[in-house]
Amino acid sequence: MSEVQIVKVDDGGVNARILARQAQADFRRIEAASVKMTARFTSAEGKRLFVRMFNTLQLNTHFISVIARTRLDHDEIAKIEAALRTQIEQASERLNRSIDEAEVLFQAHGITAVATYDALPLELDVHVLSSLSRRYLELLGKLDQLMPLMQTLEIHEVLSSQQLDVQRAALKRQVRNIANGARSQATALRRRMNQLARPEAADAKEASASAAAPVQNAQMADADRDADDVAWLPPEEADAVETSEASEALVGVNDLAGADVPLRQLQGEAAGVACDAGDGLNLDDAAGDAIGSASGPSI
Repeated sequence: MSEVQIVKVDDGGVNARILARQAQADFRRIEAASVKMTARFTSAEGKRLFVRMFNTLQLNTHFISVIARTRLDHDEIAKIEAALRTQIEQASERLNRSIDEAEVLFQAHGITAVATYDALPLELDVHVLSSLSRRYLELLGKLDQLMPLMQTLEIHEVLSSQQLDVQRAALKRQVRNIANGARSQATALRRRMNQLARPEAADAKEASASAAAPVQNAQMADADRDADDVAWLPPEEADAVETSEASEALVGVNDLAGADVPLRQLQGEAAGVACDAGDGLNLDDAAGDAIGSASGPSI
């Protein structure tokens, strides 16, 4: 007789929904090497904490251990790393103690089977960047191991639903606080690095301006000197320049008179030439000379 299923079970949709709700972490700027490990989570709590917190902790601990160490005091970075490691160890000890207590309760109440999940496990390759990341991944694995044990005790009424919720929430909070603490530390270090960079940028800008000031002053002095040389001429040279400009202007008028140009246009141009030359030429004399030299037909 073939097996008949009376319920529909998950075929991967749960994991797809969990992964779809979480934005992809950007590792494109991470140049560090990583160890590839296979992670497998069966509980809902383990899956969600891994997806939401693991990459957050990895990126922030990488910033603390690698990037911030290049600009800030190494002793301060070492203290932050030690504090994070202590948090992970404390959470790991609590999970180990909870697992041991659950196994004692299993033996005391004659429970031999552990509750299992119908949803497919979340299994994927993880790129582990540091020892802190590896420790945190192991911590998530212990949490994932404890969740079905606690659920089994609740099913057999060894634990009440309220006790299960309280203990489960406390364990999840402790694991989550580690990743949040790493993010807070990385944010504080990033802010300090920005504060240190502002005076350096201001000093560099001031040094650049100081270096450019002598060049600009020299250029301005050369420009003023050239203007003074052009503006001042001896009186006899100034008279020669004015006489030359007037002669060139009259030659232009004579050239116009040689062509078939109306008298009114010649008179107007002669008047403009006399005004520009500024040497006291008579407008009527200039126009008469231009007309007398014209050889074209009469107008």
